[in-house]
Amino acid sequence: LVLYAKTSGKDRAIKSGEYDLSPAQTPLEILAKLVAGKVKMHEVTLPEGLRLDEIAARLEAAGITKAAEFMARARSPELAHRLGVEADTLEGYAYPETYRFRRDTPPDEILSRMVAELHARLTLEDLAAIASSGLTLHQVVTLASIVEKESTPGPERALISAVFRNRLARGMRLQSDPTVIYGVIQTHGAFDGNLRVVDLREDNPWNTYTRAGLPPGPIASPSIDAIRAVLHPANASYLYFVARNDGTHAFSATLADHNRAVKHYQTRRQAMNEVRSENGKHR
Repeated sequence: LVLYAKTSGKDRAIKSGEYDLSPAQTPLEILAKLVAGKVKMHEVTLPEGLRLDEIAARLEAAGITKAAEFMARARSPELAHRLGVEADTLEGYAYPETYRFRRDTPPDEILSRMVAELHARLTLEDLAAIASSGLTLHQVVTLASIVEKESTPGPERALISAVFRNRLARGMRLQSDPTVIYGVIQTHGAFDGNLRVVDLREDNPWNTYTRAGLPPGPIASPSIDAIRAVLHPANASYLYFVARNDGTHAFSATLADHNRAVKHYQTRRQAMNEVRSENGKHR
């Protein structure tokens, strides 16, 4: 086989990489596979709403690339600009999807593929909607990332988008908890799952309680549905919403109505917690 590979010139055509080979394969079949470069592919699923560091961890766990190397390139202004992103990092532009990559795929190749996937999802109608929205693509992706983190898939996304679009139009602060959490992670390195009053008051570029307008960039990777919710918000005058504790939200157009809704659902949440606590005592 070695002699055949050398005399045929195929020894110089063998592609390096990781291969799935079987004892049932003949030597010639193995050689053909090595020459064709049919390397083993590793699959990774990236759900919507992940941050770059969460994506990096999944890629490393799948054996595709080192998380630290991926993050270094994902935060490279040079790469972001080369890929046409109007920002200094690729946060928000690594489109959520199931991908297949070979082991040790260069981070630049991975990120290029993910950014290309985002652009492939944008139809001509989407691009026209962006052009007429008064927002840049970067602003749309940024707001969509907030909508993604505030909602679950379904009709409420357009309502939540309407709340944020209405607040922006009135110069009101977005006051979105997910942006605060992102700011905590960026400034302190981690978030312990407990959002405190001090976090809401600590000023940083992503804290939409202390700063008006959009944060400087996305806080996660949004789906195309979240992007379209931003481009086509519901025709509603709502300015507030509060979680009902069942995956849905109560929307209000006035602060008085919102405060009543908050009081109602906080009382309901406390009652539910007390029931759970009481049930736990009897186990």
